Amino acid sequence: MSQNRERNDRKSGKKPAFGGKSAARSDGPGAGAKGPAAGGPDRGGWNPNPRAKAFSDSAPRPSRAKADADNFVWGRHPVIAALANPARKGMGRLLATADRAAELERDKLAHGHRIEIIEVQALDRMLPPGAVHQGLAFKVQPLEGVALEDIADPASGVIVMLDQLTDPQNVGAVFRSALAFGAKGIVVQDRHSPALAGALAKASAGATERLPCARVTNLSRALERLADLGWRAVGLDGSAGLTLEQALDARPTVLVMGSEGDGIRRLVAEHCDTMARIPMPGGFESLNVSNAAAVALYEASRKQTS
Repeated sequence: MSQNRERNDRKSGKKPAFGGKSAARSDGPGAGAKGPAAGGPDRGGWNPNPRAKAFSDSAPRPSRAKADADNFVWGRHPVIAALANPARKGMGRLLATADRAAELERDKLAHGHRIEIIEVQALDRMLPPGAVHQGLAFKVQPLEGVALEDIADPASGVIVMLDQLTDPQNVGAVFRSALAFGAKGIVVQDRHSPALAGALAKASAGATERLPCARVTNLSRALERLADLGWRAVGLDGSAGLTLEQALDARPTVLVMGSEGDGIRRLVAEHCDTMARIPMPGGFESLNVSNAAAVALYEASRKQTS
């Protein structure tokens, strides 16, 4: 399991290989089998994601709800992680209740960001309904992601690929588990993935600020590129013949997780080297995708160190 300190804003100079919007999409809607789809060493210091865009109040806002979700990070752990991220330096609007502001100043957690004192009720009104902000919010654009090669080259360890997971709570929980078990990063499809902010950032407990995420145009092509770099892809499928223990080994591994409803799409599954299931002797049909990811990551990290 990786013991690297948290790195921040590593710039490789490489252009994302799969991020161009003009690339053709070949991932078909084929019905993937029902696949289960599921935090870690402190990586102290690295946000591999490129520098985020400065937030502008004049930016277009398609709707208040979406703007609130995409332009805010809230909650103690997510905000503190964002403030510690060098990619965020000098940008954003830091809002805190008096007690939280005193904590930030006492523990030197603001990292040069100016603190605006705000009443709890006013903060409630600024955020989406039900947001558990704990007296802290950071108004800033979401991080954009890294090039696939930034997390895949050289090939070693474990990468998680998410196929059409759109629920922010589940994706955030997967980030948290991936960081906990030392994964090198997350790969998602750009057009079908939530922003790394809002409820997702809250559910990740700050992992989105510390674990690199590659947003690619096409997952099948990304798997082809990963294979060229020396990675072996294992897709989770509840009906697979092999168990995770049988399918996993010490080779660099991409764990591919599908949505709870449809599982991994057909073309994505065809680009996996093998499919595997989590054995469930209790007789229950499946796990929540984030729970399944945690189980798979544990098993994969164990194989990597055995």
